[in-house]
Amino acid sequence: MPPVSARLPVFPWDRLEPYKATAAAHPDGIVDLSVGTPVDPVPDEVQRALAGAADSPGYPTVWGTAALRDALTGWVERRLGATGVRHTEVLPVVGSKELVASLPAQLGLGAGDRVAFPRLAYPTYEVGARLAGAEPVPYDVEVFAGGAAGAGLDPAGLKLLWLNSPSNPTGRVLSAEELRAAVAWAREHGVLLVSDECYLELGWEADPRSVLHPEISGGSFEGLVAVHSLSKRSNLAGYRAAFLAGDETVLGELLKIRKHGGMMVPAPVQAATIAALADDKHVAEQRERYERRRAALRPALEGFGFRIEHSEASLYLWATRDEPCWETVGALAERGILVAPGDFYGPAGERNVRIAFTATDERVAAAVRRLTA
Repeated sequence: MPPVSARLPVFPWDRLEPYKATAAAHPDGIVDLSVGTPVDPVPDEVQRALAGAADSPGYPTVWGTAALRDALTGWVERRLGATGVRHTEVLPVVGSKELVASLPAQLGLGAGDRVAFPRLAYPTYEVGARLAGAEPVPYDVEVFAGGAAGAGLDPAGLKLLWLNSPSNPTGRVLSAEELRAAVAWAREHGVLLVSDECYLELGWEADPRSVLHPEISGGSFEGLVAVHSLSKRSNLAGYRAAFLAGDETVLGELLKIRKHGGMMVPAPVQAATIAALADDKHVAEQRERYERRRAALRPALEGFGFRIEHSEASLYLWATRDEPCWETVGALAERGILVAPGDFYGPAGERNVRIAFTATDERVAAAVRRLTA
């Protein structure tokens, strides 16, 4: 029997190592804009909550404490616009990437089942389908625009439809009309719709909406699950703090399975999550940092010959010089700047690069100097 890893593509970031070495040789050091990892401090109140719960010798529960579920339901109501959210409609998870990679298997999908995800997308959607033995189906998000919603997307055997708005890598935001069309299509065909909304707090030229908002969902969570993360909004990537909200039937089944797997968010991280969701001030402060870095990088890139596409939200600029993406990666590496090639996110990205603005102010300023010299 071939190993499970044989189902998967080569881990894409390994291919970037030679370019990273070139960029690191720059006299002023590397400016790494390839990965959207936070570099700013964890908010003080979150650190205090984590430390205060450090003496947690017992096993946490998979469902989390009642206080955590209160924090999750309260945030979903306050931030996503839903009403009357119950504890059975939220579920903490150990980071959103773990969830994305394992969800098809946890849903019991396998051979003969199909999983759809945007053609330009975070590669873990495809990985999750392949790990479960299901068929990955890339689709164009434009299918939910206009009057013929879902045209060209075959529902036969389709069990899971991923949305990602704001998008990684493009920063594209689906309109309320597109989201409603996707919800209606999924419900019509009995397909579970899971919306990855990890960048929802980071809209720049658009106001991203959740599929759980009553104007999108029709006031019902039936057939809908939203994925949320504290990695970007609260600089908690190192904490692996994330959660699901939505259809209680789906979440109830996942809870049963995750209990057997011992998929528990550590007790101190649960306490930190409660503190992070209770405070909006640090989120606004972090937004200001990212907005400042974005405002510095964008004109510098445009002056260097880039065209910025979409990018109305998220932590990235989706850029092209109308050349193969690896040529662009190489040209920037010679200037000590490392970016992600667009084909990491599917063949449709072969002439784009994804440029993160998650570096420090000092490193962003260095990139701007190099681009404008």
